[in-house]
Amino acid sequence: MRHPSRAAKALLAAAVLPLALTACSSATGTSSPSATAEKPKDPNAGLLTGAQLKKALAPASFFATGFAVDPSGARDSGTTYTAPSSSPAAKRDCTLLGGTAWIAVTGDSGVSFAQNDYVSKNTSEDIAQEVDTYRGTTAATVLADLKKVVAGCATYTDSDTHTKVKVAGADTSGLGDAAYTITLTNSAWENGSTLIAARSGTDVVTVMSNDGKDNGAATAKKLADRIVTSLKGEHAHA
Repeated sequence: MRHPSRAAKALLAAAVLPLALTACSSATGTSSPSATAEKPKDPNAGLLTGAQLKKALAPASFFATGFAVDPSGARDSGTTYTAPSSSPAAKRDCTLLGGTAWIAVTGDSGVSFAQNDYVSKNTSEDIAQEVDTYRGTTAATVLADLKKVVAGCATYTDSDTHTKVKVAGADTSGLGDAAYTITLTNSAWENGSTLIAARSGTDVVTVMSNDGKDNGAATAKKLADRIVTSLKGEHAHA
């Protein structure tokens, strides 16, 4: 067998060396998948906290003389977020529509909220306001679920008078991205109540009013519009 000469060995070695260096360079320059992987996105990015939502609620100056905030009904989720939850939209406890936090009737909970309640010391009329913030497209789902619930709640029994409350709902234009109005009437009441849910992006504004002789409709719409406008300002400064 013939063996390569010394000159041939030298040329072979010179040719192999650059290939080895290239292989090492390529290996050390390659990033591992874990090093380049993106961090998980924050599901609450861009969502307002309860402390921020609180600023969007109408101040005491918005309400007529004689109305004062009920301390027991003033709450918010602070500067942290909570885990959202939901249950299938179906016929639920219709009597929840008679409370200040009536949006709970949908079974959908958000990640932050703020609410309070103003009561007239002269007439006992009640005006409640709340804002809930949801992830993704859940805010739109809340309005859809509300319509389904109302469709199954034509009436419910008022716990105070033990009489039937009639429930009527309708889509409402001119408030946020979408809005739905519910009117509660009862022959045993001096005045009915108006509930409005208005979606603005990922936020859902809910108000309740029995202020005035129109089942509280004018006050409810004015209040909902005031909060929707304030929310836009809070998002702009967030």
